[in-house]
Amino acid sequence: MQLNDCHYAEVSFEKPRQIAARILKRRDEGEGWVEDLFDQELQRAGAGLAAADRGLAQELVFGVVRRQSTLDWLIARKTQGRAQRPMLQILLRLGLYQMFWLDRIPDHAAVHEAVDLAKAFGFGPQAGFVNAVLRGCLRERAVLERELEALKTTSPALGYAHPEWLCERWARRWGPEQLRALLEWNNEPPSTFARVNTLKTTPEKLAAQFDVEGVLFNPRQYDWVPENGIFELRSHPSLAALPSFQQGLFYVQDPSTLLAVRELNAQPGETILDLCAAPGGKTTFIAQTTENRASILAHDADPSRGKLIRENCERLGVTCVRPVATPAAAGLCDRILVDAPCSNTGVLRRRVDLRWRMQPAELERLRALQLKLLASMAGQLKPGGTLVYSTCSLEPEENNGVVAAFLASQPEYRLEAERQLLPISDRVDGAYVARMLRAFV
Repeated sequence: MQLNDCHYAEVSFEKPRQIAARILKRRDEGEGWVEDLFDQELQRAGAGLAAADRGLAQELVFGVVRRQSTLDWLIARKTQGRAQRPMLQILLRLGLYQMFWLDRIPDHAAVHEAVDLAKAFGFGPQAGFVNAVLRGCLRERAVLERELEALKTTSPALGYAHPEWLCERWARRWGPEQLRALLEWNNEPPSTFARVNTLKTTPEKLAAQFDVEGVLFNPRQYDWVPENGIFELRSHPSLAALPSFQQGLFYVQDPSTLLAVRELNAQPGETILDLCAAPGGKTTFIAQTTENRASILAHDADPSRGKLIRENCERLGVTCVRPVATPAAAGLCDRILVDAPCSNTGVLRRRVDLRWRMQPAELERLRALQLKLLASMAGQLKPGGTLVYSTCSLEPEENNGVVAAFLASQPEYRLEAERQLLPISDRVDGAYVARMLRAFV
């Protein structure tokens, strides 16, 4: 029986597993990135969805996508490798993810809910098949768990659900032990960090307000972040609903993204160009570090994303940022930040869908784009000015390889400092930052 519109009309999408199944179906049909689809479906569900149900839906969606190839290995093992209808595959993934990766879900509940989902989505005749596969895995749980654990060593790409080509690259660079540590990191739910907006508050005042609002947090210290400048949020209500968020007292931002702004070291009175500015996290932090007393020109190649910059500046009380339609409109600048589009391999635990979309050929395409962006800025920096190049990639071709190629073609520039942040050692998202100086002529 094929799933059709009338079956969708019968489904109440207010239940977390139904929401998850719908998002995963839309994702498999190529409707968009799973993170965006999740946000759309939560807006559709509205305030009627309890916080606990919202959290379960997120765990199911992101967990299934993260573990997709491992889940498919389990399904193939129990079905002799027979291809399943796409929606049945999704329902089996959901059931198995709860059974093998969510301790808080009782096995009988996972099976029961999967069977009910099959019926709700128009697969009543196949409900017995879903039940049989899941119960068969339960009977073999001990054996399957041993095999899953063994895969982490014998086939890390499959055991940790990552692309084979990417695992091979990382294994050559770091060896098997660090490879497994990085893959494990990528499969963990990411932490949420709040950067204190000192244009409107102090760390002490924000901490006091978080206490009132029911936000549990810990201050985190990093050598590139101002003291008490960032809090890790352990538990919180909806951030967008918090008065502290609406008042612009903080910005949600991983600590790794602050390194580029620290290296830029912008000063009051200077003219700064942020070349790839949206959504505005680094832009607004530059404004914060200069106490709103610099002239910051913000450009993004996607004009539609300029709205995000304006909204964030307004909420955070940033008044020194002006969007520019073209980088040339900024004129000669004292400092330029090129936060380049990249493969995002340093943020795979946040971009859960990316590991399955990324292809090796993308690295060369992105490298060419990154080098072009840097070269386009070479003549727009004042002599003695600072050019900072940053990515959230772990790949040398996009990082020091791009910088080396740029420096070889631009004799007026020299490298002053570079740094790679690695999740496995720095315990933050991956990032690369290089600071270059244009010589006086």
